[in-house]
Amino acid sequence: MTPAVRGVRVRPDLLYLASGWSTLVTDVRGRITGGDPQGFFARNTRVLSLERLTVDDREPVPFSTATVRGHAQVSYAELGDGERLPSRAAYLVVERFVGAGLRTRLTVLSFADRALTTRVRVALAADFADTTEAETGDRRQHGDVGVAWDAAAQELRLTYLRDDLDRAVVVRAEGDAPVRYADGVLGCDLDVPAGGRARVDLLVEPVFDGERLPAPPPAFTDAATAAGTTGGDGRAAAARARLARELTRLTTSNGDVMAAWRCAVDDLSVLPLGEPAGPTAPMAGLPIYQEIFGRDTMTASWQALLAGPTMLADSLRLAARHIGRRIDDWRDEEPGKPLHEARQGPLSQLGIDPFRAYYGDWSTGPDFLVFLGQYYAWTDDRDLLRELLPTARQVLGWLDRFADLDRDGFLEYHRRSRAGLKNQGWKDSDTAVVDEHGRVVPNPIATSELQAYWYAALRHAAVVFTATGHAALAGRLVARAAALRRRFHRAYWLPDQGCYAMALDPDKRPVRSVNSNDGHLLATGIVPPRYAWAVADRLLAPDMFSGWGVRTLSAAHPAYNPFSYHRGSVWPVEAGTIGLGLARYGCWEHLHRLAEGTFSAAALFADHRLPEALGGLPRDADHPHPGVYPNSCSPQAWSASAVIALVQAMLALRPAASLRTIFVDPHLPEWLPDLVLTGVRVGDRTVDLTVRRRRGGRTTVRATGDRITVVRRPARRAAAARRHRR
Repeated sequence: MTPAVRGVRVRPDLLYLASGWSTLVTDVRGRITGGDPQGFFARNTRVLSLERLTVDDREPVPFSTATVRGHAQVSYAELGDGERLPSRAAYLVVERFVGAGLRTRLTVLSFADRALTTRVRVALAADFADTTEAETGDRRQHGDVGVAWDAAAQELRLTYLRDDLDRAVVVRAEGDAPVRYADGVLGCDLDVPAGGRARVDLLVEPVFDGERLPAPPPAFTDAATAAGTTGGDGRAAAARARLARELTRLTTSNGDVMAAWRCAVDDLSVLPLGEPAGPTAPMAGLPIYQEIFGRDTMTASWQALLAGPTMLADSLRLAARHIGRRIDDWRDEEPGKPLHEARQGPLSQLGIDPFRAYYGDWSTGPDFLVFLGQYYAWTDDRDLLRELLPTARQVLGWLDRFADLDRDGFLEYHRRSRAGLKNQGWKDSDTAVVDEHGRVVPNPIATSELQAYWYAALRHAAVVFTATGHAALAGRLVARAAALRRRFHRAYWLPDQGCYAMALDPDKRPVRSVNSNDGHLLATGIVPPRYAWAVADRLLAPDMFSGWGVRTLSAAHPAYNPFSYHRGSVWPVEAGTIGLGLARYGCWEHLHRLAEGTFSAAALFADHRLPEALGGLPRDADHPHPGVYPNSCSPQAWSASAVIALVQAMLALRPAASLRTIFVDPHLPEWLPDLVLTGVRVGDRTVDLTVRRRRGGRTTVRATGDRITVVRRPARRAAAARRHRR
């Protein structure tokens, strides 16, 4: 299992810090050199594009830089000759703290035998670029920047000179010496006593529509940051601290699995946006998707339920807060349709793109209903069900009124916004859906996974409505789900391929491209048990399974590209969903191959952090690692959650919180002989689970803690699939 390559870094020339809606992007030495996409970003706007530091007219080059808890950074640079005697050693310590604003603490630390005076100069600039513009280098909105220096307040103000966008940033100084400003450079002289220290703090405070966002306190711990801040930054810090306390811990003798789990829960605990409606709801990923992202946020929170339910509760509340209320073609909005993306950068604020509040996705609606039902299974929280029941009704109304416009019984998406997304299933890139000849399929499209989500949504909504006293409606939803399942298999099954069609095209012809959607079908249970093993075999065939994961598109397809977004890349998030599907049907050998590939892939990367998307190259002697999709985010919330979902899959763990019961059917592979999960939350109780693989392959499970009944029982579809397999 141990790979020959380790320490691969995504975007290896950059480091990222984040807190809530703010991000700091530096080079690997912690510097903002003026190149894209570096800078300090607040609300998807670059408010600091350059910070060039010199000490005594020389640029100090840090010899070590490290990230602390995702929102802070420390660098050390040598200023004096540390080897001379008598001592002339002096060092610059650069500490970064990201909150709503940015605090940069510059400390000169002396070990010299005499006093020093150091000349500190910092050149600053702001360009107010959108995150997307900084990422691509393609500037689509422009404006001059005004400069004003207030010597009494020790403040530099940079103002974006546009009448239609009120944006500015204030840089102020605090410390051991007064600061001067001239020609774009802040400067001060620090007197450092022998063996002592002197410091100056630069506080970068964005101003949006007259609201000044404060720089955070100089605190490395989230608890201290939360105590010293208010508003959104305080909520984000408090959310991080809460998740760090609550998320389940895992120990195992397999070091790679334990490291991947630890990295996953650490990443999930540092990604909350701090939104008022749901503080712990995570952003999708850094650096591109620091925004409200309905589908991604809920999916990551669902896959991470074994680690704790708080994120999903907040993600569902956040989705309910932003439900569609009108018909708006520019935003692809309709009443009852959940939000897809919400950004705050200049491109969105100025209406250049529709993403200030964009609704162009068909999967978020069914997902909301599925995940609400899943949350109830884990928590028995009927208060939240009642709170969100009106939203569930609105989502059902949207699905019935708008999502199946031709009334053929399948969901088909289309785009109305000229600047919106062409494809609005889970694979949402423009060229994701191609026919067997490699041609892009025109809209409207009924992709297979949307029908599966709709099937699962009807069934989970039935549970939700039953639990809240609406049994008659629940019965109708169950009947609709059963009819959809029969209808789906007849329309999508490709017997010569042993898999399902990727989609139905505008003429209702099957799109015969072999792809990863079938794993989503297994996860929802829409696949009849007699076909499950054939589907699993096809997913793990050499053209689909790279050895590191399941490709989004078969390597035998004419449109295959291992480094595309959705035409041959490998997405870790799919490993989590597919893994749960394989466990649902008892396809243990398939699951163990998939899990081994995913954990081995994690071991390739620094900190065992899975990126947004891997390359689809095969795992063989010619390819020591699979590569990465070029613009991958890292960390990515649903890549982290996939690790947790795979562990749940290998335990076949299904909670029934209303019964104070956990159903399990654990199957551990040889490479994972033991697992200990500490602090699993089911309802209002917590339990520790110890799972061991015995000689001969039998797995035992022991529960300790609050009174939770653990029942060994295969999933119903797993038993049926085994009978058909025999």
